[in-house]
Amino acid sequence: MDGEIFQLEDEQSVNDGPVTCLGITFENDAARREFFRDELRKKLPELRLIEGFPIGTDDDIIALSDPPYYTACPNPWLNDFVKEWEADKVRLQIEGTRSADFEVTEPYASDVSEGKNNPIYNAHTYHTKVPYPAIIKYLQRYTQPGDIVIDGFCGTGMTGVAAHLCDSDLSSNSKASGHRNCICSDISVISTLISGNYNKSISANKFKAEALDIFNQVYSECSWMYKTKHSDGIYGEIEYVVWSDVFICPTCGKEIVFYEAAYDSSTGVHENFHCPSCNCMLTKRGLPRAKETKYQKPTDTVETIAKSVPVLISYKLSGKTYTKKLDAEDWSVLQMIEDADIPYWFPTAEISDGCKTFEPKRTNGIKYIYQFYTKRNLYILSSLYDKMKDKSYLKIWFTSQLINISKQNRYRPEVSFPYNPLNGTLYIGSLVSEANVFTAYKNKIDKISNAYSLLNRNVNVTCIQSATSLNIQNDTVDYIFIDPPFGANIMYSELNEIWENWLKVTTNPCSEAIISSAQQKGFNEYSTLLAKSMKEYYRVLKPGKWITIEFSNTKASVWNAIQLALQSAGFVVVSVASLDKQQGSYNAVTSTTAVKQDLVVTCYKPTAELTTKFEQTSDPRKNTWDFVEELLLHLPVHLKKDNSTTAVIERSPKILFDRLIAYYVQRGYPVPMDASEFQKRLKERFVERDGMFFTAEQAIEYEEKKKEAPTFVGLFILVSSEAEGIEWLKRKLEEGPKTYSEILPDWMQDLVKPKKGDTLPELMQILDENFLKDENGYWRIPDVNKASELEAVRNKRLLKEFEIYIEAKKIKDARLEALRAGFKECYKNKDFATIVAVGNKLPEELLTTDEVLLRFYDIASSRV
Repeated sequence: MDGEIFQLEDEQSVNDGPVTCLGITFENDAARREFFRDELRKKLPELRLIEGFPIGTDDDIIALSDPPYYTACPNPWLNDFVKEWEADKVRLQIEGTRSADFEVTEPYASDVSEGKNNPIYNAHTYHTKVPYPAIIKYLQRYTQPGDIVIDGFCGTGMTGVAAHLCDSDLSSNSKASGHRNCICSDISVISTLISGNYNKSISANKFKAEALDIFNQVYSECSWMYKTKHSDGIYGEIEYVVWSDVFICPTCGKEIVFYEAAYDSSTGVHENFHCPSCNCMLTKRGLPRAKETKYQKPTDTVETIAKSVPVLISYKLSGKTYTKKLDAEDWSVLQMIEDADIPYWFPTAEISDGCKTFEPKRTNGIKYIYQFYTKRNLYILSSLYDKMKDKSYLKIWFTSQLINISKQNRYRPEVSFPYNPLNGTLYIGSLVSEANVFTAYKNKIDKISNAYSLLNRNVNVTCIQSATSLNIQNDTVDYIFIDPPFGANIMYSELNEIWENWLKVTTNPCSEAIISSAQQKGFNEYSTLLAKSMKEYYRVLKPGKWITIEFSNTKASVWNAIQLALQSAGFVVVSVASLDKQQGSYNAVTSTTAVKQDLVVTCYKPTAELTTKFEQTSDPRKNTWDFVEELLLHLPVHLKKDNSTTAVIERSPKILFDRLIAYYVQRGYPVPMDASEFQKRLKERFVERDGMFFTAEQAIEYEEKKKEAPTFVGLFILVSSEAEGIEWLKRKLEEGPKTYSEILPDWMQDLVKPKKGDTLPELMQILDENFLKDENGYWRIPDVNKASELEAVRNKRLLKEFEIYIEAKKIKDARLEALRAGFKECYKNKDFATIVAVGNKLPEELLTTDEVLLRFYDIASSRV
């Protein structure tokens, strides 16, 4: 930057005339803001009673808010917005941009990995974001212009951004083009601040002018801190300073500057290195750190912290880059900064005791938020923050670089530069790059300005609010898209502490859906919070409408918790697709024991007509086929890949039966029939094509579409469980009767390791219990009547085996199908205590990774 002050190149006037908000007209936007801030202040005592209310004073919450569009707390005007949006639908329908009979009958899947390289996505360095171009496709599929969408785990508000841009050039479907109204909520303070700014009308020019003005003020005040001598009378500007940890040699007791002993500019960090004093060979692991005990004036405490020293300066002069060791003048400047009092506010809060905060506390001795920064960078940051006042659209700029210019920025020029913090952690490396604050923030002005210029259009609503307590009336939302927290993947509230303490309002972790030993939340607590959230989504979604959930976790237990939460809320799962990021395609998921890819789960809320039928009957079994028909009408009719027709796994008898059982069990209805009877009656009522079932109209459509792709590709099954083995054998024997010796080689080839704790029967036992053998030793699939007889005999054997588990003190390994049969029988007999007792004896991994066991156990636990 070489000392220059930056100007706004294209000065344009900002329209600051009358504005209308929720039916009230104001002189200008500032008047609107002040009016609603006063109203919000009056409502805060009542709002504080809502679950998930953030931690902060009334003044700080008001200062961060821009009501009614963004509130740093639950938003009391959500239902007012919904009422206004519903009224506007009438206008849109008259204009012809909406249809009165709009209906979506099939789920949709799209590549969620696309579209990450764009100004909006890259404007802020938040942990996770779903690329909004992918969400646009979902919105255009499931909604029409004017519809109301909610994302209650909104993160940085990409669903709202997608709702904005459904009427932009990014919209690929002109018929579906048009703005959607979106409510974005999250318990995270920093994420909703970002979302709130992305989802309201902000003048890019106004932002740029104000940001540059603040930037220039602080640059004039503090640029001397980055000056370094090049030669006599000539100074360059520091781009970064490398700081090195200092260790103690266990042999000679002398200090070792890590950079000098272990780093080489051409090869990077050496795993093994010599002590410069005694020449003994060392490795960093286990090496004691040198420490310093210093008085901390901001907190008036004496603290012991890990010692680090500056070892290298990189600076620019006339466009060229140079490096040097610190000279006497550089050391003098550092001392001047160290001796200076910072005249501005900065956060002095102590970091929490958490899973991620433990590392900087233990390793580096960092106890307070401000200790994540060098004194120089802390001084400049506090000056920047002081001049932003309560303008939230500037604070998104301020927070955008807080991590990159902290001590978390690792010095790794051979890998990534200039910013390289370790994502998902608060890790501070042994080599830290103290980046130039001015360079970082100058670069972000243009990036955020570009993002604002794309978003200066319709306004959505953002608030801090727990998904377990949505402040929205029943049956008001047209579509839900969420990317919920997944177990222990990311410790959001801990990782957000640096950002949020600068904002003076922090996340209340009580209702954070997470697995965290620090918060004393295990799998059960996580599942409970998730279930409460899904029940809230079910409550606010209109009947017959859709919800899409993106899932990113490799643990089957977490996946099952998601499915159980959805089904216990009342949703019907119709599609689970895995994203093959290398091939850019979706594949049906048939096993959830090892989720290794991103998943997109699609569900619908049953129609009001179906719900009424169940409510008005004394025998829910009479409505079995009403449920199945509605489910079939929500499933894809035909899937095509590489000019071939592919199987829709959700149309298979097994999956249809699983969905039926889930629906009945979660509502406390008796199981209507067994699998054999279901399959028999399914064939009587619906049309079978290629092992899949359709309504009569759907079957005609399927046949027509299959003519264009006549080759049929069935689903490939690997055998990791008894149920999969039975399905595998059915597919094999559909080709024709086979002997055991003909089956065995292929069986062994497709056999994989079962889940931990599951005992998989031998092939011969599975054949004996489920198939028929003729006098020549050929195995074949039994007809429906014989299959019912075999299942009845097999079920008796399984229940006999289940009795062993009832008597056992502890269960290490078990036959999964026996457990399923036993739990189902206990549920039928309302013997919930036995389900819980046996479940408590099972290995946690076996219980939590099986959807059927977990479903029965969860219901039984609530009724014991």
